[in-house]
Amino acid sequence: MKKTFKVLFYLKKSRTAKEGRFPIYSRLTVDGKRVEWNTQRMCTTEQWSTKSCRVSGTNKEAKAINAWLEQLNAKLYEAQRELLASGKEVTAKAIRSLYNGEPVDDTPAHTILEVYQYHNEQFATLVGKEFAKGTLKKYKTAYKSIEGFIKHQYKMDDLSIDQLNYQFITEYEYYLKTIKNIQHNTTMGMIKKLKKIVRQCVANDWLIKDPFMAYKVKTRETHRAYLSETEIEELTKKKFGIGRLELIKDLFLFSCFTGLSYADLVALRHSDLVIGIDREIWINTMRTKTGTLSRIPLLPQALEIVAHYRDDPRAVNAGTVFPLITNQKVNAYLKEIADCLGIQKELTFHCARHTFATTVTLTNGVPIETVSKMLGHRSLRTTQIYAKVLDKKVSDDMAVLKKKYSNG
Repeated sequence: MKKTFKVLFYLKKSRTAKEGRFPIYSRLTVDGKRVEWNTQRMCTTEQWSTKSCRVSGTNKEAKAINAWLEQLNAKLYEAQRELLASGKEVTAKAIRSLYNGEPVDDTPAHTILEVYQYHNEQFATLVGKEFAKGTLKKYKTAYKSIEGFIKHQYKMDDLSIDQLNYQFITEYEYYLKTIKNIQHNTTMGMIKKLKKIVRQCVANDWLIKDPFMAYKVKTRETHRAYLSETEIEELTKKKFGIGRLELIKDLFLFSCFTGLSYADLVALRHSDLVIGIDREIWINTMRTKTGTLSRIPLLPQALEIVAHYRDDPRAVNAGTVFPLITNQKVNAYLKEIADCLGIQKELTFHCARHTFATTVTLTNGVPIETVSKMLGHRSLRTTQIYAKVLDKKVSDDMAVLKKKYSNG
């Protein structure tokens, strides 16, 4: 099959140029994959002709640079013909190696999307064992964003892995935030996934240098919605008279009193309810997302909700503690519930987990280490995201201080 082959010379502009002179770069493209390098020649933007890709003018310097570029161009075509004659694969990297007098590596170069796709395929085999299905979905979304970025920025279907450098990362961030209009923290999440791929490439010696050495992934603190004690009481007392809303209310409240995520709650079975060290009922389950163990003593409110659905045919047939319902429907119905109660917060099922961490536990003096263990977090740093200092806690702490100074 005939391969496309193109040599282009261009002026690479940068802010660090001295006396307005920029380096002339050579770009060699074979079948959409390219390599670039500095020709060690320079000129100003006024001297450079973008139409002819050569230096304008007939002075001695212009003639010397153009003669050098013509010679370079001829040698690259000669290297291409030599590779064809020897029966070796013609690639941009191989041509450049031959031109430089270096040994030609016959091993096909890895590409960014190829490596990313391989990671996702390996990841998929571990779904249900070490990772959650939702995490795989996020990696697939991130892969699509990289694919779109390469097409947008480079007008190519894929890039050699050695083109994954610091500039690639910063331009990818800019693309996600501007072209795709993705929020900062979500952008950082996608870049973190790319960072994992890069670490694998460095470990396999596919990349000589880690481009993330000079790049720091920084997330911004966000406000995470949770219910106050008053709102929990109002929701508990509210009777909707509509079966689907009553179910969602109960599932949400159960999560408020246990901290279980949606995925863990719908997978909960009666065999996960065990007798704990205090001879009371505990939840003993592995987290779907992280595979870590969660052991949670059940509060009376949670026990009442379990008892209510013990004989529910929908739960009995599914073999679960609660009737099954999709996360999409849960969040849609939670919006109805928020409207009915006049709650102005964006009520999602994950708000219940935040409520457990803040209003139910931390605010009532439960140590953060204990909360972290119940939530099934691998790191205390993750729990600290939930550790909001509420007005009630501030008031209680300051009351102790006021009493001390009053007695003094």
